[in-house]
Amino acid sequence: MKFAYSTGAALLLLSLIPGPAWNQPKGDTKAGKTKYDANCVGCHGKTGKGDGAAAAVLNPKPGDMSDGKAMKALSDKYLFDIIKDGGGSQKKSPIMPASGKKLNDQEISDIVAYIRTLAK
Repeated sequence: MKFAYSTGAALLLLSLIPGPAWNQPKGDTKAGKTKYDANCVGCHGKTGKGDGAAAAVLNPKPGDMSDGKAMKALSDKYLFDIIKDGGGSQKKSPIMPASGKKLNDQEISDIVAYIRTLAK
């Protein structure tokens, strides 16, 4: 019985130790819209439905970021990483380019914040 109590106490203490923090900058939706319009709208479309001008020739088609249920299931970190490192980094379409060399972390966070406003 003493072993079970000690194990439980140890697990409780381990759960209280903070893990490595992910320090994503807070996004600005207005700045994000500007960057989205300049970098994402061609494939993802003005409203995020995946219907941009280039989408017609893409296979697979870009995801629908206006789908609130689907978007709610995705973390900000996931969205940040897929924008920064490209679709292939998250086991999605390798056609989606990495933007980490073109955009800084704040700009990517701004885009993530703006994308969140597209979901209904």
